[in-house]
Amino acid sequence: MSTQNIKGTALITGASSGIGATYAERLARRGYDLLLVARDLARLDALAARLTREYAVKVETLKADLTDKADLHAVEQRLRSDRAISLLVNNAGMAMNGKLAEADLDTVDRLILLNIVSLSHLSAAAAANFATAGRGAIINIASVVALAPEMFNAVYSASKAYVLSLSQTVQGEVGALGVQVQAVLPGITRTEIWERSGMDESALPPSMIMEVGEMVDAALAGFDQGELVTIPSLPEAADWQALVDARGKLGPNLSHSRAAARYK
Repeated sequence: MSTQNIKGTALITGASSGIGATYAERLARRGYDLLLVARDLARLDALAARLTREYAVKVETLKADLTDKADLHAVEQRLRSDRAISLLVNNAGMAMNGKLAEADLDTVDRLILLNIVSLSHLSAAAAANFATAGRGAIINIASVVALAPEMFNAVYSASKAYVLSLSQTVQGEVGALGVQVQAVLPGITRTEIWERSGMDESALPPSMIMEVGEMVDAALAGFDQGELVTIPSLPEAADWQALVDARGKLGPNLSHSRAAARYK
């Protein structure tokens, strides 16, 4: 007779390498069963075998390309229906380099499908499942470029601003129902995303690049502290709170019946 894991199952997208694989290891260490989703089944299976051996948890793999409508639907339905799933890590994503006017628009479309569309579908499915159960958590991997879009590629930066905004809104929708939402905003992290997007990591100052294990450990520490937004590199939490407060101050003046005097 099988027994249900008290922690439940963590579904992690983009789990075959980098941030996703590191989350898989850290969550297995915490006692979660795992459902690992990515395109590279061979790497997923190798990771699953190691984590099963080292941590004695159940690890299932699911090959899926989240830019493919049928594959995305399959993962979404699993999220909606499987009551054992208690944590979603929306990590799958891609970057691109260069100016928007010179961009390959097929690549732009693929980035939007992966970074925005699939994340939205899976967040919606998880929110529905977890809110009904009165428990669960959604971790969305965004980026610091959500706060500094001028620093990087326009489409990538905009996609990560979307992830941050979505996370903040969803927390307002499901937080009172027992569901935790966290947006993680890493700086530059040493993963394969650089090579895949055609960027040269060696051209960046080493002082700006965080190792993936340190980033994920910091993100999970923020998760444990109940942070809605976690910025692993930010030394002073008060600096983020000052931005939140400044945004709050704008609130009462964002919608009036008359235009501001300076426009008359």
